[in-house]
Amino acid sequence: MNRRFEPEAFARDADLAHTLKAVGVECHGFNASLLAKPGTVLSGAGKPYRVFTPFMKALLQTLPERPATPAPDTVIVPAGPDSDDIDAWALHPSSPDWSQGFDWTPGEAGATAVLSVFIKNALGDYAVGRDIPGRRSTSRLSPHLHFGEISPRSLVWAVRASASQGHVAPAQADKFIAEIVWREFSAHLLHQFPFMSERAFRPEFDAMPWRRDPEGLTAWKSGMTGYPLVDAGMRELWATGWMHNRVRMVVASFLVKHLFIDWREGEAWFWDTLVDADLASNVQNWQWVAGSGADAAPYFRIFNPVTQGEKFDPAGHYVRRWIPELRALPDRWLHAPWTAPGTVLSEAGVKLGYTYPRPIVDHSQARARALEALKVVSSRSRDGEQNGVFMREGIVRP
Repeated sequence: MNRRFEPEAFARDADLAHTLKAVGVECHGFNASLLAKPGTVLSGAGKPYRVFTPFMKALLQTLPERPATPAPDTVIVPAGPDSDDIDAWALHPSSPDWSQGFDWTPGEAGATAVLSVFIKNALGDYAVGRDIPGRRSTSRLSPHLHFGEISPRSLVWAVRASASQGHVAPAQADKFIAEIVWREFSAHLLHQFPFMSERAFRPEFDAMPWRRDPEGLTAWKSGMTGYPLVDAGMRELWATGWMHNRVRMVVASFLVKHLFIDWREGEAWFWDTLVDADLASNVQNWQWVAGSGADAAPYFRIFNPVTQGEKFDPAGHYVRRWIPELRALPDRWLHAPWTAPGTVLSEAGVKLGYTYPRPIVDHSQARARALEALKVVSSRSRDGEQNGVFMREGIVRP
């Protein structure tokens, strides 16, 4: 069987193997979901890496250039019991059919097709294109990876082959491989530090005085914060079960640093709504944004949703797709509609507070509030390191 390495799944597989052995069945576990088995990529001191770049260098040195043996043409499997037709279960959603916008075909064939399209159309400009939400420039392979429909090794081999054949620049392939390794980094961290799915990887961050803000959380979930790039991302998530990578960082930063709501609230919402929801990646990425994770973003990095929109969606293709009520607003005002003159808003059919909300929080004030709290936590971290200990305080729940 192929092993899984999330804490509960890992324990379940071990119990299964012991149970089978007790009744005389030999059980063999293999790793197909990751580039390397957690616990096999360690520092010179034999400890897990806590910083990404040295982890990536060590991991990539362990990868073979190509598969040792080709995949079999057919696989002989034992006959299974009679089974129901899955369509007879009537599992497809209705009233409403919320799955209509899902741009994802499950299965190995679907994964292979997506990989082929990505290498042909987007890999050549991946380093830049991956940040433009209005373009189809990311791989969209994450659901297939999560459900084991394609292996990360096959992705690495495929993009390396494209580069070696001169179809794309090696730097583009390397950038994509680095993203695969970040997924790997997250999986290894969670396996070796299983507590991080429940509390901060950096323990001093458990003392963060998160705000209780049910109305703000609801506005964030429903794409009604008044910040167009944030709202477009949250609406894309609800409609499709997926969200662009750059926008994921912006909406996560908005929740934990603008609204100052516990990252676990955002992690739980992503877990419920993403078709590619992966426990390790979800937890690690949210903690990265919050500043509490391994090799996390510095506490003073707070994404400005207006400037992020202006930089990565300058023509407004992404925002106009997901927020049709702003479609007629000129580019100049699109990412900050509250700054537009009344005549411009009127001509575009926008009435702030009615057709589209005003910002639920002021960026400058929210940034100052977050920086003040984060500075205190960061200073505790430095004090703890100077004393040679990590501090542990009670978890403050939202």
